[in-house]
Amino acid sequence: MGRRLVPLTLDNLADLPLRCRSCVFWELDPVSGAAAVKAGTPQQEKEAWISAVLLEWGSCGRVVYVDEVPVGFVLYAPPAYVPRATAFPTSPVSPDAVQLITALILPEYQGQGLGRVVVQTVVKDLLRRGFRAIEAFGDARWDGPACLLPADHLLAVGFKTVRPHPVHPRLRLELRSALSWKEDVELALDRLLGGARKEPALRPL
Repeated sequence: MGRRLVPLTLDNLADLPLRCRSCVFWELDPVSGAAAVKAGTPQQEKEAWISAVLLEWGSCGRVVYVDEVPVGFVLYAPPAYVPRATAFPTSPVSPDAVQLITALILPEYQGQGLGRVVVQTVVKDLLRRGFRAIEAFGDARWDGPACLLPADHLLAVGFKTVRPHPVHPRLRLELRSALSWKEDVELALDRLLGGARKEPALRPL
């Protein structure tokens, strides 16, 4: 099985699931996001966001390929580039951390250790760029595919709660601790990045 992780660019944005590449839940504030959906321009807004982050900050994601077939992705960026983050009751993300925005491994490719490869690739990238941690807003009531990752799965792979909340806790993973993960976290990571049997549905806060 040939697998590779490629930086996300405008050239391979089309390899993301359709609903994901036209979703601007994180990339715009709630008012602007609703306006983009109403105007029918969320995909153009997504492209503009990725272009701006690439120019100003650099790589903000990875696309996962198995035998040249796109099977998943991960998206991350400093919180200054994630307008929706300010809408959460547990914001802001810590200044020394990058936000794990969202991620997905398609169901048929779960259980192959791809989750661990994805997260460790992100960890190594961010360590090289001088960051200490990655943080995420979890969904404590997660019951199906959504733009937020389930809080219990984040906890299962080593994230710690830094700001508790009954619905949207903010969780943190120290990057250096992630490099020493053992093989037994692979299943938990696959659940974290998969957790669904179909393309993720968009769900408002």
